[in-house]
Amino acid sequence: MTTSHDPQLLKGVLSLLLLHLLAEQESYGYEVAQRLQGAGFTDVLEGTVYPALARLEREGRLATRLVASSSGPARKYYRLTPVGQEALATGRAAWTRHVTSVDAVLNRPLPTTAEKSS
Repeated sequence: MTTSHDPQLLKGVLSLLLLHLLAEQESYGYEVAQRLQGAGFTDVLEGTVYPALARLEREGRLATRLVASSSGPARKYYRLTPVGQEALATGRAAWTRHVTSVDAVLNRPLPTTAEKSS
């Protein structure tokens, strides 16, 4: 089953997802995109992942190294820096607070039709 994600919601959480995936395992860009897709984010393409990785690298959250590849040009592998580890911890805490607050509102019972009209 293919699930589409709201692009605005995904934009807000993509960096956090990338940081977490790279904390699990150092990876190159295409592999990260494949891992995201395997986690259910099937509508996330490499064209979205690469700019986000470049931004995280510019921000000092990721470090890179080139690794020779027998099947083509060298691959750029990404891994978290200490700044990236801190950003992941902070982002996870913020995400948990956000989800808890959203759930608190969405789990409130809605009035029945009769209650609305009185």
